[in-house]
Amino acid sequence: MGMTIAQKILKAHLVDGEMVVGQEIGLRIDQTLTQDATGTMAYLQFEAMGVDQVKTERSVAYIDHNTLQSGFENADDHKYIGSVARKHGIYYSKAGNGICHQVHLERFGAPGKTLIGSDSHTPTGGGIGMLAFGAGGLDVAVAMGGGAYYIPMPKMVRVTLTGKLSPWVSAKDVILEVLRQMTVKGGVGKIVEYAGEGVKTLSVPERATITNMGAELGATTSIFPSDEATKAFLEAQGRGDVWVPLSSDPDAEYDEEYTVDLSALEPLAAMPHMPDNVKKVTEIGEIPVNQCCIGSCTNSSYYDMMKVAAILKGKTVDPNVSLTISPGSKQVFNMLAQNGALSDIISAGARILECACGPCIGMGQSPESAGVSLRTFNRNFEGRSGTQDAKIYLVSPEVAAASALAGHLVDPRTLGEMPEIEMPEHFVINDNMIVKPAENPAEVEVVRGPNIKPFPLGKALEASYTGKVVLKTEDNITTDHI
Repeated sequence: MGMTIAQKILKAHLVDGEMVVGQEIGLRIDQTLTQDATGTMAYLQFEAMGVDQVKTERSVAYIDHNTLQSGFENADDHKYIGSVARKHGIYYSKAGNGICHQVHLERFGAPGKTLIGSDSHTPTGGGIGMLAFGAGGLDVAVAMGGGAYYIPMPKMVRVTLTGKLSPWVSAKDVILEVLRQMTVKGGVGKIVEYAGEGVKTLSVPERATITNMGAELGATTSIFPSDEATKAFLEAQGRGDVWVPLSSDPDAEYDEEYTVDLSALEPLAAMPHMPDNVKKVTEIGEIPVNQCCIGSCTNSSYYDMMKVAAILKGKTVDPNVSLTISPGSKQVFNMLAQNGALSDIISAGARILECACGPCIGMGQSPESAGVSLRTFNRNFEGRSGTQDAKIYLVSPEVAAASALAGHLVDPRTLGEMPEIEMPEHFVINDNMIVKPAENPAEVEVVRGPNIKPFPLGKALEASYTGKVVLKTEDNITTDHI
């Protein structure tokens, strides 16, 4: 029997257990990433292990969540993470360099490699054929120390893409359709693999949008083949040497199969308050909009931002709408500035935010009371925006930009001919905000402000514990409820 792409990578990295669905397997991890909201604890745990240098091929610490640094605590965390990184062989991406998943895709990710990150949207790396998992900070610390990453062997799901996207329909609409079909629980315990002729029509940024929101399916991870489009993207990033082809065998077997006809899709939106509450934009109607936020690790690529700039060029944002733009990385921001697209965005009346997670994690830009906000993000859980009674809709950059101009939810197909956006042959490469590990680690002193406390060393758990139940929850508990 043939193997899926995911099974091939799992087999190549298997260090413990058997690849039988439901049984626990241990995997060798090639790369790790952290972000600053979870990274501080992960590095305290790593330090507590007493390992001098990370054992992975590449580990990267990103500062992309708490970048407002409104108190000393965040700045202390960042200083601590930066010094730990230099001392222990970890690359350090400074605040302002970009969102971890976008930057990792651009500068570090490689097909066929395993990646775990202390952020649930780490599966973005599946867009270039990585087997990338969101994990707990302790799992990441263990992997940096050379330990295996343990998961139950997942089921395999194939999503066959046919046809080609119509003008004004985007990758965001593809994953919203998959969410409509599978629901937010449909991917639990499964790896979702994309296949079919439609795959060839999608660029790496489009594929990454789809794998990013695989997290909303509850999936273990999602993955695309590594093909000529993958190779072109990596070569444009000056990293063509890491490319390897990856595809499933013709006789590979899957536990479940779905089909999405790309040519039949039209602009979609996830309505409040769940990513699988999906309807057609035309079905929802022209509801008034107060805010549009474009960015996040889902939709902040150069490709997305260029589409937005083309829509906004020579026009003005509706006076009743606040439009914010968060480029996904310094690379994206730089290229928009160099080619004039940033000027088109600014001239239209958009507010430019830092290359960071920002509004997606409730870090600023909370909508007005009972406000309607269109966001190109991945989650619209109740209260996540910072406004409990806000109504958050998840949409594509095209829908968000067109609606910002109109003042109400609008189908971008009404804008006429869609502008042609080409993927660049060469991206602007400037890694001067990524700090390399120290050549002499012994000379590096870890900086611990008053915010940083020693990690308490535990002991092995008892065979059983008894205690009083203090909270019983309803169904569909989200990360924001937690």
